[in-house]
Amino acid sequence: MNYLLVFIGGGIGSVLRYIISLWWAKSNVVFPFGTLVANSFAAIVLAFLYFSAIEANHSSLWFLLAIGFCGGLSTFSTFSLETFQLMKSGEQLYAWLNILLSVALSLLMLYVISKFFFNGNQIA
Repeated sequence: MNYLLVFIGGGIGSVLRYIISLWWAKSNVVFPFGTLVANSFAAIVLAFLYFSAIEANHSSLWFLLAIGFCGGLSTFSTFSLETFQLMKSGEQLYAWLNILLSVALSLLMLYVISKFFFNGNQIA
């Protein structure tokens, strides 16, 4: 049953990532905002699930949303490819900005959600 939940959640997350990427692609901006938005949103969802202790219970919701949906929505491989393409095309500043923002925003989402929605109890 868990395989099916991961499959369904992953499909929904992947389609949403594709829609987000298409929406940002229309802007003709060099920076890969679509992937940044998708990864940051996945970090928000994952943080809510984690700090809600859904992970500890290994519930169906964890498999559907955390592993499936967030796994399909976020994408390290696309982030890596886009960063490489920026470097290859001479956009060094955008490449490093992408690395910095992607990591910093994901960690910031975890911190903010822990602090403001779960009283910071989970972060030392």
